[in-house]
Amino acid sequence: MNNLLEEFNITSDTYELYDRYYNLLVETNKVMNLTSITNYEDVYIKHFYDSLLLNKCNNNLDDIIDVGSGAGFPGMVLAINNPNLKITLLEPTKKRANFLENVKKELNLTNIKVIADRAENIKGSYSYATARAVAPLNILIELIAPLLKVGGKFYSLKGSSYQEELEASEFAIKELNLNIEHIYHFDLPNNLGKRVIIEFTKTKANHPKYPRAYAKILKQPL
Repeated sequence: MNNLLEEFNITSDTYELYDRYYNLLVETNKVMNLTSITNYEDVYIKHFYDSLLLNKCNNNLDDIIDVGSGAGFPGMVLAINNPNLKITLLEPTKKRANFLENVKKELNLTNIKVIADRAENIKGSYSYATARAVAPLNILIELIAPLLKVGGKFYSLKGSSYQEELEASEFAIKELNLNIEHIYHFDLPNNLGKRVIIEFTKTKANHPKYPRAYAKILKQPL
């Protein structure tokens, strides 16, 4: 058993699931663009470890939606580690959604729901939402805030350029009734980079005009 995730107290059974997930990821990546990172150690640190950092921000997550889940980061990684976590993996690309369904089936994960659709088409009232490497923050906020309950939290996983994105998102944060609660800073093992998780809380309901059509969001971000 490797020890790349040892600080998260991963069990041997869970490590086995992560290894199976890794193998499915690498095998599928040969015929579908899921990730540019395929080295075992790099996947464990840059994808698995990185995703699990969310547990250091909040270890009481229950009902969460992962918007733009892609190959399953962070949502699938979190679901594998916590079978009590109810998680929705929202992925608009059908082939990637099918990959997520296959991982769910192969690993016998009963706490995951995969939806192959865009965030602006979804009606929801989630306690928590997260997104990683999906879009600039001002676009993400408009897509995600309407999915949250009042009092719900959005955890945005970002890299070192987060400050520029925050500055560009000032109006979106205000318009979508979000409040920045905390900015968490992390260093990945083996000097593989820095990570930031921005925690937002939704303070009141959003105007029903949000989210706008995705084409308009892209053309005229808030």
